[in-house]
Amino acid sequence: MSIQEKTINTLRVLSAEMVQKANSGHPGAPMGMAPMAYALWLKTMKHDPGKADWADRDRFILSNGHASALLYSLLHLGGYEMPMEQIKQFRQWGSITPGHPEHGLTQGVDTTTGPLGQGFANAVGFAIAESMLAAKFNKPEYQVVDHHTYVFAGDGCMMEGIASEAASLAGTLKLNKLTVLYDDNEISIEGDTDLAFREDVGARFEAYGWQVIKVKDGNDYRQILEALEKSKDAAAPTLIICPTFIGFGSLTKQGKASAHGEPLGAEDLAQTKAALNMTGEAFTVSPEVYDHAAECLKHGQDARLRWEAMFAAYEKAYPQLAREWRQWHSQLSYEELLKDEALSPLKEKAEATRASSGDMIGLLAQRVPNLVGGSADLAPSNKSYITGGGDYSAENRQGRNLRFGVREHGMAAICNGIALHGGLKVFCATFFVFTDYMKAAMRLSAIMQLPVIYVLTHDSIGVGEDGATHQPIEHLAALRATPGMRLIRPCDANETADAWLMAISAQGPTTLVLTRQNLTQYAETKGGVNKGAYVLRAPGQAVPELILMGSGSEVSLLVEAWEALKEKDIHALVVSMPSMDIFLAQPKAYQDQVLPPQVRKRLAVEAGATMPWYRFTGLDGRVLGIDHFGASAPAERIFKEYGFTADNVLRLAEELLKG
Repeated sequence: MSIQEKTINTLRVLSAEMVQKANSGHPGAPMGMAPMAYALWLKTMKHDPGKADWADRDRFILSNGHASALLYSLLHLGGYEMPMEQIKQFRQWGSITPGHPEHGLTQGVDTTTGPLGQGFANAVGFAIAESMLAAKFNKPEYQVVDHHTYVFAGDGCMMEGIASEAASLAGTLKLNKLTVLYDDNEISIEGDTDLAFREDVGARFEAYGWQVIKVKDGNDYRQILEALEKSKDAAAPTLIICPTFIGFGSLTKQGKASAHGEPLGAEDLAQTKAALNMTGEAFTVSPEVYDHAAECLKHGQDARLRWEAMFAAYEKAYPQLAREWRQWHSQLSYEELLKDEALSPLKEKAEATRASSGDMIGLLAQRVPNLVGGSADLAPSNKSYITGGGDYSAENRQGRNLRFGVREHGMAAICNGIALHGGLKVFCATFFVFTDYMKAAMRLSAIMQLPVIYVLTHDSIGVGEDGATHQPIEHLAALRATPGMRLIRPCDANETADAWLMAISAQGPTTLVLTRQNLTQYAETKGGVNKGAYVLRAPGQAVPELILMGSGSEVSLLVEAWEALKEKDIHALVVSMPSMDIFLAQPKAYQDQVLPPQVRKRLAVEAGATMPWYRFTGLDGRVLGIDHFGASAPAERIFKEYGFTADNVLRLAEELLKG
């Protein structure tokens, strides 16, 4: 057995042993994809375990994340921070080898995968970012940015709609440094893929504008190497179709659905090891395999050292560009942004917060040159176009506006990839109601704490005539329930400006929820968002009789009701709460200052599901919201019919006070 075959079989056996010890996991895909992994990871990719975050390394994405045992085996053999003790702790509490790869937990994992197709779409974002940075920083004699993005994807990834969305856009954009290796084993959990999936995948990708290469034998690493070499010279993204056998080597489960998601079993594993000439104690790797892997990866270390020497020369030849490179890869400071008066324009005329957001995008684009973003075919409505920024395309890699088309799910996942790559600040925009399409990708933003900014307009029944299908009701509650997702619903231009400053300097995702309809401006709202909630109108005495609270467009109703109560000598407190999660992160003393605990008469008003507000109103309070779907009519009529008027807020407040 050659050292190449021995290394491939080591990957197979180590993966199967992981799953067997854990009594949980997916051995089949790793065993079938081992030759693909060898050809790519050890023979093709440019990466260095000694500096896993090297900016110009090739990126690798295991889109079929259930095959994580294969990735952990590669990391172990490759000299990453993956000791054998962690291999043995696969899928166990406190390990760095979870059931699906997690970025930030495990060195060498470029993105969190698991939900099929997400990694595929992330990869398109990586490739976009690479091309943007290359267009900005490269010079003929200095290729500062010159790397590829590689993906492993299975049949399930190819079935998912998000992969189709992303692949279509990648073909349009001619992302020639993107290569996907398709593990075509024709098996899913339920059995043969013929049950539900009979299309010609290669023909589909050719229609998208991809180069398609089909190797004859996915078990022959040499054929895969040839295909990988051919992909490097392509003018378009490349799909390499690798026919494989799930559970390769298993005497009882090879080519069967039973190899997908359950251990081989002790007897089958022993027989498999014997058939592969890999007998011996479990979790044993031959010294010659370690040596071979180290020798294979030496080219990555050499490439990294050459790059560092080249960048040192680049810094002398192009000092301004080198300074910009470091700035683009650094974290923005919220405090520093606050000092720039131009980023906090005061406005008096009523305007929609989507318009205020559009103005902020324009201002920030001048201040932050690596801000890029786009919309799912709604830029005019979302006010999300960077004027003068140009359109990113196959012909213009320096364009700052991304045209995603009507691909909300793909858009969000692609932006995750851009954020993961590094060097760019990214936002994406659509109507708030369409987060239903985006939620899986937004959830991964939160899990990975990626600084993606979601610009979500048309935030309520204020959409009006478009009707129930376009009026988000439950969406605020759903996103507020997502851990790590910062949600801000500003009430005017001041709050919107502050929300943007917080979002662009954040280390995690931010959702900006914005109106279509015009809103009243308040001078007192400046600087209030950074604590999540604050007192907008105070009572005429130390202890108020009543607290009125809300967010966004409904804050103006609270102010009008407060003024009417004041005329009746009723002392109320108005609290604007643009962000519940930011407010709940404040010290209790501040929370009690804004919402005095002794004041139990509380009314919350928001044009959305009532559920999130009860933690602030308590048992003695009330919530004016919407726990049903909307209707088609002019917005003013809908607001009136559903009770969102100052008069009704006043009536409810007085009822509360009467007990």
